[in-house]
Amino acid sequence: MSKNKEPAISDWAQFRFSVIGALLARPPEKGQLRSKLEELARRQYRHPIRGNWVSFGVSTIERWYYRALNAADPIEALARKPRSDLGQNTALSPELFEILCKQYRQYPHWSYQLHTDNLRALVSLEPQWAPAPSYATVLRRMKERGWIKKRSVRRDPTAGQQRAVERLEQREVRSFESEYVHALWHLDFHVGRRIVDVNGKWHTPKALCIMDDRSRLCCHIQWYLDETAEALCHGLSQAFCKRGLPRSLMTDNGAAMLAHETQNALLRLGIVHETTLAYSPYQNGKQEAFWGQLEGRLLAMLSRLEPLTLAFLNQASQAWVEQEYNRSVHHEIATCPIKRLLEGPDVSRRCPDNQKLRLAFTVLEARSQRKSDGTIQIKGVRFEVPSRFRHFHRLHIRYQSWDLSAAYLVDKHTGKLLCTLFPQDKIKNANQHRRRLQQAPAPVMASTKDAPNPIPPLLRKILADYAATGLAPAYLPKEESNLNATDTLEDTDE
Repeated sequence: MSKNKEPAISDWAQFRFSVIGALLARPPEKGQLRSKLEELARRQYRHPIRGNWVSFGVSTIERWYYRALNAADPIEALARKPRSDLGQNTALSPELFEILCKQYRQYPHWSYQLHTDNLRALVSLEPQWAPAPSYATVLRRMKERGWIKKRSVRRDPTAGQQRAVERLEQREVRSFESEYVHALWHLDFHVGRRIVDVNGKWHTPKALCIMDDRSRLCCHIQWYLDETAEALCHGLSQAFCKRGLPRSLMTDNGAAMLAHETQNALLRLGIVHETTLAYSPYQNGKQEAFWGQLEGRLLAMLSRLEPLTLAFLNQASQAWVEQEYNRSVHHEIATCPIKRLLEGPDVSRRCPDNQKLRLAFTVLEARSQRKSDGTIQIKGVRFEVPSRFRHFHRLHIRYQSWDLSAAYLVDKHTGKLLCTLFPQDKIKNANQHRRRLQQAPAPVMASTKDAPNPIPPLLRKILADYAATGLAPAYLPKEESNLNATDTLEDTDE
């Protein structure tokens, strides 16, 4: 019997019945009851609550025997009677309980012991509230009303923190597990211990871990100097290459997780991005449990290593994950993560090649091409556009904000890669070599009879419509009239 188990009425009834049950099943003959009771009194019994060995007197066992002898339900007859004050709270006065209620509303993050000590201090300062309650009384009264210790929040909590606290109080929390392998991945950063780089500078690295929900397999882990979108995309790309593409990914609301490169990549690769609620890390509990093992085992073994470099930290982390964590039995799934991963069922997809993967982690924007030199500008850097695309006015460009060594020209409608753009090299352009632009070939006339009419179709239609009205042209030809009059005078003189 556990020592911490709370006493129950049925426990005592079953224990007493086990002591005198043999006498009820085989009643002793006349004159033998006393010897049977003395024999039971000499035995040792396991206490039903504390678990230690005890013995009972003859009178006690005799009382149990006669209580159950003629009872219709021996277990009910042997049970302890409920206390007469059961359900009543006399140890804590209503006034002192009201003070405890206000105290909990003001300081919900206090421990039960701290609440008790403050009530005792109040009674010592103001004796009219005496007697002071015990710790057990305060603990019992608070627990029966669901007054549990809450997380400490800022003195002036933000609106998001306040909503998170209210949601946790009003909504139930349930553990979950995905039905398929690679159906859901978890991703998070974790702050580690300080390390030194090759230049002797100290840094606080962040560990990026990607974990499968069903198998608890660590798909990839790597330490970075900063929690940036570049680091996230670098680590997530490696996880895709090693394990394939998952169906969905759960992260928190960090800046790296909500970056345009990350959002666009998950959308282009067909991965549903799910974020946890603000200030609710318990929703990513599997990831938080992994950090405990990382701190308790790997980082504990590296605690005496000085100086610790980023290269060795990454090397040790990869070895520990692949050789110990992924191959050790997980207490929740009762098997090792790598074995459960292989058992499936698996819904992952094949990872695309490196070029498509790099193109996925980009930002899509539109730029206007300068007709003078055929360039576009991205974050202050000019890129040259090949002359074969000089007729494009608006170009759709993909690029990574942390790497402007190249950009990608894509089709507006299909997103297909057209070409790679590189920054403008003005020194190289100073060599005075220029390619001749290829002009579009002019149409060749087959014969003179196929020559187009010099009057455009619209004008021909207007003239035809005007002639169809039957009206004379509404103007007087001044120039032709003067010319005809001069010619007539000349003819008369002759």
